[in-house]
Amino acid sequence: MLLEKINSPSDLKKLSIDELTDLAVEMRRALMNRLTKKGGHFGPNFGFVEATIALHYVFDSPNDKFVFDVSHQSYCHKMLTGRKDAYLDEAKFNEVSGYTNPDESEHDFFNVGHTSTSVSLASGLAKARDLKGEKSNIVAIIGDGSLSGGEALEGIDYIGEQDTNFIMVVNDNDMSIAENHGGLYKNLKELRDSDGKCPNNIFKAFGLDYVYVADGHDLKKLIEVFQKVKDIDHPIAVHLNTVKGKGYKPAETHKEQWHWCAPFKEGLEFWTEGRQSKIGYDSLTRDFLLEKMKNDPKVCTIAAGIPTNIGFTREFRLQAGKQFVDVGIAEEHAVALASGMAKNGGKPVFATHSSFFQRTYDQVAQDLCINSNPATLLVNTASVYGMNDVTHLGIYDIPMLSNIPNLVYLAPTNAEEYFAMLDWSIEQDKYPVAVRIPCNGVIHTDKEVQKDYSDLNKYQTVQSGSKIAVLALGDFFQLGEATAKEIEERSGVKPTLINPRFITGLDEKLLEELKKSHTTVVTIEDGSIEGGFGEKIARFYGPSGMKVFNYGLKKEFVDRYVAKELMEKNRLSPSLIADDVL
Repeated sequence: MLLEKINSPSDLKKLSIDELTDLAVEMRRALMNRLTKKGGHFGPNFGFVEATIALHYVFDSPNDKFVFDVSHQSYCHKMLTGRKDAYLDEAKFNEVSGYTNPDESEHDFFNVGHTSTSVSLASGLAKARDLKGEKSNIVAIIGDGSLSGGEALEGIDYIGEQDTNFIMVVNDNDMSIAENHGGLYKNLKELRDSDGKCPNNIFKAFGLDYVYVADGHDLKKLIEVFQKVKDIDHPIAVHLNTVKGKGYKPAETHKEQWHWCAPFKEGLEFWTEGRQSKIGYDSLTRDFLLEKMKNDPKVCTIAAGIPTNIGFTREFRLQAGKQFVDVGIAEEHAVALASGMAKNGGKPVFATHSSFFQRTYDQVAQDLCINSNPATLLVNTASVYGMNDVTHLGIYDIPMLSNIPNLVYLAPTNAEEYFAMLDWSIEQDKYPVAVRIPCNGVIHTDKEVQKDYSDLNKYQTVQSGSKIAVLALGDFFQLGEATAKEIEERSGVKPTLINPRFITGLDEKLLEELKKSHTTVVTIEDGSIEGGFGEKIARFYGPSGMKVFNYGLKKEFVDRYVAKELMEKNRLSPSLIADDVL
């Protein structure tokens, strides 16, 4: 087996073209071995096998530096840089992450998981190289989907006027996660259709030299092109036409479904193993929004490259028609677009993951909240139960969003409350509103929930008690219920239990009232504790004699954690909280 003998890129350089072709077959088998058992990004890696081999065959990593955009297509790069066992041996799967990671190898330069960053990061490496008078090739690897991100275009604009070695490899498979959206993709199609010869060329317009490879899986051609551009003295775009999911027919045919996969059995047309069979908030939110759009032409759902985060697969996107907008990987534009729509009488709803909202801070503050335009933001996977890769953590949204003036940020505790909040937000016309999509399973209540949240910052007392008050926010309300029960069973004291609902403000009247019969307040929130909800409560009680315990997650970057273990570490369990309080 050839792959077993590859311990570094230098071993690769000893192989013939025929052997490299055999190696590509073995690498796809290794990918399949890991992906069927552990899951991960399928299409991006199957489609970039030959290009990765050619890059490492021609260039001299780590002196020549590769920067992968998103880096979810770096599995083969890892195989060729001493980490093959993590794809061959199930016992070693957890030794590598799904993204580039400098802690793993000298061949990785950044922890990267967000999109459209490679050109900017690589241009920084190139600038430092030039300042130090060194010689090396800097290679930024970016997919066509990532080109719609503003930072990618900013980086290309910058590098286009630099007279220095810079190689941008554009992996064009005519797909983002779903289909691409944006005017620049018309030009990419022109370039593909004309074998790279059409006069309208976006890369040349930015000042880059340009070369096109019609078959991005032709090892001989790839090696020839990379040898020609190696040590180039000016920036160039190497445009590769590839097939997403190459080598596995179901993934080639159903590109969107096979972008990422859970563990599955080889041979499936659609992977199903590991998918949740129960109804989730993705499909529930989609069905709710489809009904709203059906009854009101002013309602519009907005996504940014990940429409299925709220269940909008292709059939439902087509069903929604012009009332569904995918702006591509451009979250900043999505927020500003929503603000403009709301200003002109539309009812926009923009949904994306919590960690992707981090890219929109300026637009949420400047374009949306300063103008107080009534758009709705749905914050998904905002929880310790969300994604757990260090680049995709969903636990920082509360400190980020809750401290922006004019924004109303809501934390529902169950399905009925969530949809009541969402409905109110869409129909009201006074405030920009963000709603946390619950992430701890679809929990229902048979109790009546409030429909109107116009009276801002009014908390709900669910259980009246004395001495101890538990304020449990959003996803952690059920943890608060269990904590109150634990305290009562162990002390005989029945605590007051409060559902705050509003993350962005204080119910000062209720908090003041608690002083009369309580000595201790406990806050529990599903997010980073510093700058969060609990600290607002603690600040309110600062001048008084009230003792306040804040529970949440420590401010730190954690990677591939187990939720239960991380919660225990942060004393987020009924017994541990009761220990502290009692």
